[in-house]
Amino acid sequence: MADPQSDVLFDAAARLLADSAPDDNAGAPVNSVMGVGELANKLKRVVENEFGHVRLRGEISGYKRVASGHAYLSLKDENAVIDGVIWKGNVAQLGFTPQDGAEVIATGKVTTYPGRSKYQIVIDRMELAGEGALMALLEKLKAKLAAEGLFAAAAKKRLPFLPTRIGVVTSPTGAVIRDILHRLEDRCPSHVLVWPVKVQGAGSAAEVAAAVRGFDAMPPETRPDLVIVARGGGSIEDLWSFNEEVVVRAIAACSIPIISAVGHETDTTLADFAADLRAPTPTAAAEMAVPVLADLRLTLAGYGQRTEKCARRYHQRGRERLDALVRVLPRRDALLGPQRQRADDLGARLDRGLERRVTVARGQLDRSGAALRLSTLERQLERAKDRVAATWRLVESLGPNAILDRGYAFVSARSSGAVVGSAEAARAAGAVTLHFRDGEVDAKVERSGPKAYAAPKPDQPILL
Repeated sequence: MADPQSDVLFDAAARLLADSAPDDNAGAPVNSVMGVGELANKLKRVVENEFGHVRLRGEISGYKRVASGHAYLSLKDENAVIDGVIWKGNVAQLGFTPQDGAEVIATGKVTTYPGRSKYQIVIDRMELAGEGALMALLEKLKAKLAAEGLFAAAAKKRLPFLPTRIGVVTSPTGAVIRDILHRLEDRCPSHVLVWPVKVQGAGSAAEVAAAVRGFDAMPPETRPDLVIVARGGGSIEDLWSFNEEVVVRAIAACSIPIISAVGHETDTTLADFAADLRAPTPTAAAEMAVPVLADLRLTLAGYGQRTEKCARRYHQRGRERLDALVRVLPRRDALLGPQRQRADDLGARLDRGLERRVTVARGQLDRSGAALRLSTLERQLERAKDRVAATWRLVESLGPNAILDRGYAFVSARSSGAVVGSAEAARAAGAVTLHFRDGEVDAKVERSGPKAYAAPKPDQPILL
């Protein structure tokens, strides 16, 4: 038999469906059931109404900026940790780049995130917690960039001696640009390109970095030969834009030599370490950028005078050496005297030789003329004519025409005109020409075989 009390306990524990809650006197249900989202929204309203905006001091941990532009981080101290979020618009308004380990004071609204059942702070503004925290952040960033080699002396570029164009990255309304222009005008007037930027406050670091990269990206015909990044003096908070990582990396990556002239002589920023040269003031940067035109002219004039003195010295030394050589050289009369005397002697000998030659030739002519008589010449001429006539008669007797006069003839080939000397040559020529004393006769050579006897002719024709 079952126990009634146990049945009651079993029913209470094993009930599958919840009973509706009893109503109160006003008709509202007591201990009504809420959804999870409803509870989360109520908690969110309670937390936001209770705390509103607060200021929290803590150390940044796990800072991360996502692709959407929002940033997520945690603020912690020795007792607790709270998550935080910075929306994209507020991230751009921060005066520095948050880094892990930096102690800050964050101002924002405490709320909950129902998606993860956790509370967090939506940060609207963030500042470093005192100058000590600021310097600690600065030293940490400096050590990081130095380890990457951004401050290495080997990476520094030499400044041009006389730049044609000078780019200036600074505020267009401050006294800095006027001081730089006035100093350049006094020392050496140059073509100045000003890239106006904000040098303090939210977004100033991005503008300075963009200006440096913009000068570097210019085409070679318009790009400046030197860039000056300048700002007047101020507190470390005012100069913090030039300690930002984006500015330091832009200066270190620039292919144009850069002079950093940020603050006064006692102010030091990370941009000074990344630049190729640091100037204590903007005015000093202008003095470093260009030489003094008057000094340059004086130097050029000095070089010209030294060059002229050197040229004159060479000329003077050459004249001295020439004079010394002239003194040791023999005189003209000493060199040419013997030659002149020899020429006179040869001239006199030539005259005597010509006279003797003429005398000898005249004697030979006289002797030859005495041997020459007209009768002798006439006899020699007659003997020569007789020899020529005899020779011509012999030539005529041996010629072929003489044979023709005696009744003979000779044969020549008609085609070539060559004399035919044999029967075989005549048969080979075919057509020949017979040459007689009184003319020529053309003939044709025919081949003849053995002569055939003719048949006897019958007295009376045969009918059959």
